[in-house]
Order: sequence, then structure tokens, then C-alpha cells
Amino acid sequence: MVMLTVLAVALLALFAPKTCLWIDPAWINYLLGVVMFGMGLSLKLSDFALIVKRPKDVLIGCSAQFIVMPALAYALGKAFHLEPALLAGVALVGACPGGTASNVITFLSRGDLALSVAITSLSTALAPIATPAITYLLLRETVAVDYFVMFKIIAVVVVLPVVLGFVANRYFATITAKISKVTPAISVAAICIIIAAVVSRNAEAVRTSSAVVFVVVILHNLFGYFFGFSIARIFKMPAEKIKALTIEIGMQNSGLASGLATSVFENAPLAAAPGAIFSVWHNISGAILAEIFKRWNAPSSTALATKNDD
Repeated sequence: MVMLTVLAVALLALFAPKTCLWIDPAWINYLLGVVMFGMGLSLKLSDFALIVKRPKDVLIGCSAQFIVMPALAYALGKAFHLEPALLAGVALVGACPGGTASNVITFLSRGDLALSVAITSLSTALAPIATPAITYLLLRETVAVDYFVMFKIIAVVVVLPVVLGFVANRYFATITAKISKVTPAISVAAICIIIAAVVSRNAEAVRTSSAVVFVVVILHNLFGYFFGFSIARIFKMPAEKIKALTIEIGMQNSGLASGLATSVFENAPLAAAPGAIFSVWHNISGAILAEIFKRWNAPSSTALATKNDD
């Protein structure tokens, strides 16, 4: 249902952009804050405890996400000769942390949800430093990147709402339990509005540009899954962890990428398009992957998980 909603909004914004032009781009960061606050409401102290209990698994996931995805993004952008604005957008998607969508898909896949949430939490906490630094290193010769502006935006729009949501859940659990029933729907609505805002303002450019940008975005996501799966297998992880790592590395917080592109690359509005395309595509690919993964339950996975945690 979520996939179809996101896809419908994207198609509406692409082929009937006037219907979405009422959305002010200035709303994007506020909407992202709402999404991240919802993520914070879902976090518990035990989610962070896992980072201490199973540091190897979490660090493998975070390291791979901040190394594999940016490297893939830049390599694909260069290989397909993307124009600077689109290259910046794709690289920004690669440099972003994981998002709540990866947690949902891991749950649907019957993967290690605790590991997925821990990796998302740590990568989000590291994002104010890691995302601007990676973006600067990749794009410093292509477009102007203001590290400190990116740091401030991520800290205020991503980290602060997550912290506030976590604190609210910690100390006002009764109230947040009621709120949490509607936050998923609110988050989906916010993401849809972000996509509508970005796509509608770049509809003509996206429609007239070659299919290359779509190919790059799709390959970026699929190669992310491939390398996530391969890395998990190299470290001999059980099935549940393989699912979590595959999904965490392949899926990015593309809503954040679109928001950052809109704020940081104001003179290159098309830079926000890859993030919007990724938001639509990874919901489609994630739903398909979940259907494949939930049918895969290795008989020895529980035993291996116990062995690996010892």
C-alpha cells in the first residue's frame, strides 16, 4: 500500500506538476523533522544497547553503508557521465544514512530487526559528520559544498528530532504509545509531500532528461543490496542478519538527500531529483526483496545467531 501511494504521488507530480506546485520547498526540512521525530518515538534504550552488545555487526553495517553506497554512487555517476547537478544528487543519496524504510522492510523480510534499528540509529547519529565529509570529498571538484551548512541542517533536521522523539518515548511512554499508532501514516504522508515538492519542480527536466539517471538510481540501489548481501556472507552471518545488512546497505534516507539537495545546491535544483527517484524506487525494490527474503529461513540460522553472539 505504501509503495503504491508513493508511486502514485510521484507520477502525479511528474505528469501533472501544477497539482503539486502549491507545496513550498521550504517545508521540506520541517517535514523531514516530522519523519525523524517519528523514528525517535520508535526507539528504545535497548536499541542503543545492541551497539554495545553486538558492536561487530553494527559497525560492519555502518562502515559498509558509509563506504559502499557513496563509492557506488560516485562510480556510477561518473561511468554514465551524469551532468554535475545529477552527479551531486546521486552522490548525496549515497552519503546519507539509513532511514526508517529499511527497518520496515527488514521486519517484513523476517530479518534481524534489532540489528537493522541499531545500524540505522548509529548511522543517523554519525550523519552530521559523515554525510557532509563524504559529500565534500566526492564533489569538491564538481560543485561547491558547504560542509558547515550541511552539518547544521542534518543536526537540526535529523538528529535533534530523533533525540526529542527518543526522550519523549522514554519519559512519556503512555502518551507516545498512542501517538505511535499514527506516526507511520504521518511519516508516509510527509515523504509523499517531499517527493511531490521535488518532482513537480523538476518535472520537465526529469521528463526530458535521458533514462540514464533512472538507470543509475536503480543500479545504485541494486548493487547496494548485492554488496550488503556479499559482505554479510563474507562475515558468515546467519540468514536473519544477512537480510538486515542487505537491506540496510541498499536502502538510504533518500528523503534527507532531497531535502539537503534543495537547501545546499540551490543553484542546481535538479540535484534533488535523484533522491526523489530513489525514494520511489527503493520502496518498490524493497517490497519485492521482502517477498523473496521472507520465504528464506535457513534452518541453522537461529543456531548460528546464538553462536555469533557468544
